[in-house]
Amino acid sequence: MAIADEAAQGNYFHAFAFQWKPDVTDAQKQRAARDIAALQGQISGLLETHVGENISPRGKGYTFGGIMRFADKAALDAYPEHPAHQALLVWLKPLIDAVELDLRA
Repeated sequence: MAIADEAAQGNYFHAFAFQWKPDVTDAQKQRAARDIAALQGQISGLLETHVGENISPRGKGYTFGGIMRFADKAALDAYPEHPAHQALLVWLKPLIDAVELDLRA
């Protein structure tokens, strides 16, 4: 497959995993899943969003995560500063220790 074809298919991904801070409620975890999923449709170039509980026994304390697929590198690069993402971080960031990866695959 040609590089131009790969870029056109939107093979740019943002992956993340959370360790919840103590005292985070199930309701807050459910809100996180809903609000992250709701970014799709609000953020241009966000093609797919998958989010949920980590079911791996190798999670090293990361019990929640997700992956997002973007149309191109420009969409991936714009995502962190998008107002909808920034609004999510206002309430979510104090509840988590996170690891994030951006990749082209």
